[in-house]
Amino acid sequence: MNQTYNFSAGPAVLPREVLQQAREEMLDWHGSGMSVMEMSHRGREFTSIIEALEQDLRELINIPSNYKLLFLQGGASSQFSMVPMNLLRGKTKADYIHTGQWSDKAIKEAKRYCQVNIAASSENARFTYVPAQDQWRLDSNAAYIHLTSNETIGGVEYHWSPEFPANKNDVPVVADMSSNILSRPLDVTRYGLIYAGAQKNLGPAGLVIVIIREDLAGFAQPGTPTLFDYQVHINNNSMYNTPPTYAIYITGLVTKWLKRQGGLAAIEQTNIRKAALLYELIDACEFYQCPVAKHDRSRMNIPFTLKDPALDNMFLEQAEANGLIQLKGHRSVGGMRASLYNAMPIDGVAQLVEFMKEFAKKNA
Repeated sequence: MNQTYNFSAGPAVLPREVLQQAREEMLDWHGSGMSVMEMSHRGREFTSIIEALEQDLRELINIPSNYKLLFLQGGASSQFSMVPMNLLRGKTKADYIHTGQWSDKAIKEAKRYCQVNIAASSENARFTYVPAQDQWRLDSNAAYIHLTSNETIGGVEYHWSPEFPANKNDVPVVADMSSNILSRPLDVTRYGLIYAGAQKNLGPAGLVIVIIREDLAGFAQPGTPTLFDYQVHINNNSMYNTPPTYAIYITGLVTKWLKRQGGLAAIEQTNIRKAALLYELIDACEFYQCPVAKHDRSRMNIPFTLKDPALDNMFLEQAEANGLIQLKGHRSVGGMRASLYNAMPIDGVAQLVEFMKEFAKKNA
């Protein structure tokens, strides 16, 4: 069987080693006689799995002790509501940076709970860049600032973290890092809360990871459902209800795989090389185009179009015949999109580049 390379934006490719280990442990995890899917989430076997995952994530990301790490259900979309429910802390306004469709979804949900100030937006250029911090027009009464660190659909990524004077520390920055967390080193202290759905760069769908500075918890608005209160999950070590146990287990295998690769500094260099390989072809060949400003291009999700859209279906069919799958762009924007998450090997990107060269030569 020829090698298949999966460029899906999520649920996305997982390391082959991880899938092989999960297969081997499917029926009997470490001699327990149980699959992880059968374990009690409060039993010693699963407790050891979730504790190891927390330890590995704290080590990989260098999470300070005054930040709590939560493993919740509902995906990143649940956090669009949980953030304002918990972080308004008596205020009525919040700042949002609008850089694409995922930040747009977060904005629409936040408007259910507070007044949203669009502090900066790249809508004027069809969301093809990240507004510089000196362009942000923040509301002095805002409870927090929200941004989406990587727009999975538009392929726009922050390559910097916001920085504020000491007197601004009481206004936490909240970041949706669903599609680029663990792809590079991260200074957690620049943020009050980070959340990430697992299905793009961490593990399977069904798990969302929340990293929250402990002083921000405990202020849920009256009427907040119990399961939407961060403090409840902190008090119960993410065990108030049954967590997504199998997704947690797979994510634990992924973090151990990342450590074997050398950690986040090493994986960042690999991700830089992979993205550069594809962007170099796109920029050098008139047949392809990427609409995103070069300094804000995502390393994780690379959208591109063909010179003639009438060739799109042929491109996808021939790509699939060559083992290159899930390259169709999001239905809202069309074109193509190659997602190069941590688990995508550089060989997969090289094969895509060679296919694209040949396709352009034949169809120019």
